[in-house]
Amino acid sequence: MKGELGAPKIVDRATFQVEVDALRVREKAHTREGDAIAAARRRLPMVKVDGTVPLIGENGPVTLLDAFEGRRMLVAYYYMWFDGRPAPEQCEGCTFFTTQVRELSHIHSRDATYATFCQGSHEESVRYRAFMGWEMPWYSVPDASLGTLLAGRQQGLMYLICYLRQGSDIFETYWTTRRGVEAMDNSYRLLDLTVYGRQEDFEDSPAGWPQYWGETNHPFRRDGRPISQWRRLEAGHSDDLGADHPEANSDGHGCCSGSS
Repeated sequence: MKGELGAPKIVDRATFQVEVDALRVREKAHTREGDAIAAARRRLPMVKVDGTVPLIGENGPVTLLDAFEGRRMLVAYYYMWFDGRPAPEQCEGCTFFTTQVRELSHIHSRDATYATFCQGSHEESVRYRAFMGWEMPWYSVPDASLGTLLAGRQQGLMYLICYLRQGSDIFETYWTTRRGVEAMDNSYRLLDLTVYGRQEDFEDSPAGWPQYWGETNHPFRRDGRPISQWRRLEAGHSDDLGADHPEANSDGHGCCSGSS
């Protein structure tokens, strides 16, 4: 049995509340600064993008304009993909973030669409979507289209890119990558509230706090595959991405090593 983990000192309720109240002042300042940054983000200039850029959707070729589904805004997550590799070798970071995107009705209520733009094969990746049980709109972005949409940014990284439609004209209004895509995440947000946090090496934690994710472990993988794949396998879903995948012809509704 492993030794006891470090833990905070024990105090009475009144002392505890004094410390919480002091931290709350900083938390509120952080929230207000986040609001101010969001306000500045809304005031960024925008750049025109070719709305006819081709994508591949469920029913074949479509355009960037089509991906808006008639709404005014589009939030696109650019998913890293490794053509020809089996499911266990696909991007654990993209799997982690995408698994947390479920209910889209509140996004739609603000006249915005969310979609996944996969940087790889549609046939393979849509089977992965089916295996994972994801229901969001899913498009593959051909290499030539990636060159246009990423406009000098590195291909093969995860991105969140936001677009605005004015009639048939499309504009890019914001983009982020790496830890910026934590906007999709709630697991880490909740873990940040706990005493041991994310338990990652970069965190500033006291001595004796668990920080597991170094050279010998990975925050998004267990036993050779992305963590959230295990629940799908346990539920009886096949991770075969080949043409004989049992859900290859489904509509997708049952169906990286880059991380944070």
